[in-house]
This record gives sequence, C-alpha cells and structure tokens, in this order.
Amino acid sequence: MYDRQALQARIREKALKFGTFTLASGRTASYYLDCRQVTLDGRAANLIAEGLIEAMQADWPDAVGGMAIGADPITAAVITRASQIGHDLRGFIVRKESKQHGRQQMVEGPVQQGDRVIILEDVVTTGGSALLAIEHAESHGLKVIGVMAVVDRLEGGREAFAARGYPLQTLFTVSDFGVQDVK
Repeated sequence: MYDRQALQARIREKALKFGTFTLASGRTASYYLDCRQVTLDGRAANLIAEGLIEAMQADWPDAVGGMAIGADPITAAVITRASQIGHDLRGFIVRKESKQHGRQQMVEGPVQQGDRVIILEDVVTTGGSALLAIEHAESHGLKVIGVMAVVDRLEGGREAFAARGYPLQTLFTVSDFGVQDVK
C-alpha cells in the first residue's frame, strides 16, 4: 500500500506553484503543477508508481505508456516497480511526431497489436494530450482500457475521456491541494 500522504506532501512542496501561468490547453491559471519536479524525484516517483500499481490491481494491463515527455518518467517508474513486486508489465512511448529514420513509428516499445494498455499522464486538464496518445496507440493496434494520472485539474479531462468511453483514475485532484481557480 502506497503512502498517499507522503506523495501529497511531496507534490505540494515541489510541484505546486502559484502565479499566472499559461497551460498546455491555452488556458490561463493562477497555479501550476510542475509534476516533473516529482516524477523525476526518486522517492516521489516510487510513490507515484506504487499508487498507480495499486489502482491497476482490479484490471491489470499488458502495458502502460503515454505521450513523450511527460509520461516517460511515470512509465519507467511503474514498469520498474511492477517488476520488483513480481508483475510482468511493459512500457511504451507515444511520440509527438514520428522519427524520420528507422521504423518511423509514433509508438515505441515492446508492445504488440491487441495489447491492453493504460495511458499515463502527470496532470490532466482538458485531456487533449492523453486523447492524442490514445489516438496514436489505437492506430498502432493497442486496446486502450483507460487513462491514469497523478493529478486531475478538474477542468474537463475526465468528461472528455468518458465521452469517448475511457475511464480516468487519478491519485489526486486539485481539490486535494485546496486549489481550483482558473482565470
């Protein structure tokens, strides 16, 4: 069982910033969750992995992955921790654009057509990045069974996934940190 309170404290201390920020969605917000400050922190990455693995127990996927670069450290932490506790789990990366050499694929990693996968995200706002990752994963022949994220900003992402039939599970919502205003 993962230590939710320790992860929450780490996110609050390292990732939660206040000011005026433009989000990937184009919206302006009075706070920003710089989750790379925790996904690239060894202790926090392990806590994230443990929390996501715990949430996956009900429907274990074949693989996990998401859009480069935000999902990369989360994917690495989850597949590493899963291996350490005896679970076979593969990872994959969804590129923002295909490489111009090699196999020129949008999806990289040891996945095969028909694999059941979960898309990982650090922060969900409108869901646009994860929806693009889903599109590429499905074009690669993967069966997306859901989306998991560290934090949901509660700005429409969950609804966007639900409208397309993808459940969203998160470790936290912005409400857990006492913030939610978007300008």
